Amino acid sequence: MKRILLVEDDAEINGLVAKYLAKEGFEIDSAYDGEEALAHFRAHEYQLVILDLMLPRAGGLEVLRSIRAKGTIPVLILSAKDSEIDKILGLELGADDYMTKPFTIGELVARAKAQLRRYVDFKDETAGSDAGMIVHGDLALNASSFEVEAAGEKKSLTAKEFAILKLFMTNPTRVFTKSQIFEAVWQEESLSEDNTVMVHINRLRAKIERDPSNPLYIQTVWGFGYKLGEGRA
Repeated sequence: MKRILLVEDDAEINGLVAKYLAKEGFEIDSAYDGEEALAHFRAHEYQLVILDLMLPRAGGLEVLRSIRAKGTIPVLILSAKDSEIDKILGLELGADDYMTKPFTIGELVARAKAQLRRYVDFKDETAGSDAGMIVHGDLALNASSFEVEAAGEKKSLTAKEFAILKLFMTNPTRVFTKSQIFEAVWQEESLSEDNTVMVHINRLRAKIERDPSNPLYIQTVWGFGYKLGEGRA
């Protein structure tokens, strides 16, 4: 059974979301503050975290940083903070999706299922495949173990960052538009004004590039999109 950590200090919202997710067959652990969330996370293995940002006893961003320090498990932020800067900050710190309150329970369940499908099913598929190691210059991606090395140094990527990098490395000569990247990785229709891909590209560059302001691997094709560079100056 897929296990979800639900972190929401509003008991009514927590109970409602937990009830509907349980009906879908998921095992739910509820936490009502940041410290309780971190205790759950250290004690159990989860496939998804649904995380409020405004929490007592350790805020949501602190919880998010701790989760990201441990691995690539998808994190869906559920927050009343609806400004663009809040969304960008959440994505920059490692969230995979961001929903604002008020929300519909149907959309939340659908997004949770989508995150689980991409993370768990994709992980199962690659673990059983012979795709193995993909090497490009001094960049190496292991599709089975979900490990990435740049210049011999291991890099900790989120699930979305890993998927974006894998998309480029398995299509080394192709130029992708932002919409094509979004639809391939998120498997949803792209909105033209959405900057989600740009945020994730910038975050990926910050992790794998020697100089993110002058990227050698994830290069911009002005007026079109992005492509995989040669990896050397």
